[in-house]
Amino acid sequence: MTRKQKRLAVIAGGMGFIAAAVLLVLFAFSQSVAYFYMPADLAKTPVNAGTLIRLGGLVGEGSIVHGQGTEVQFSVTDGTDTIKVKYDGILPDLFREGQGVVTEGKFEPGSGVFVADSVLAKHDERYMPKQVADELKADGVWKGEEATR
Repeated sequence: MTRKQKRLAVIAGGMGFIAAAVLLVLFAFSQSVAYFYMPADLAKTPVNAGTLIRLGGLVGEGSIVHGQGTEVQFSVTDGTDTIKVKYDGILPDLFREGQGVVTEGKFEPGSGVFVADSVLAKHDERYMPKQVADELKADGVWKGEEATR
């Protein structure tokens, strides 16, 4: 092997290594991405059961039902559509009816019930994702700044 061929082999090997690393990183990111949806979005384009998503909106009035232990069921609404959510865990202190919430989890196969792995309650408008706040304002459900005046 000549010196030029060795140099080309090293460069080709390095490029192959970098390409493999980039592909592995992209594959890892695609597996951990959780898309964000509002209940009205899910009514238009349903997601497959078992797909990890984030569901956001307001906790439905009169929808919180505590089960055994830390099990709780409630609904998430955006004023247009409502989705039932099951969660087994400790809820945030700020969790209550009419409060903004973002849940992360998957739909239960065959039932249409969203099983949440985590629940995040809105503290004030700064902590709600901008997309959720904009959609709630567009639907006329937003009570953020007007309710504090």
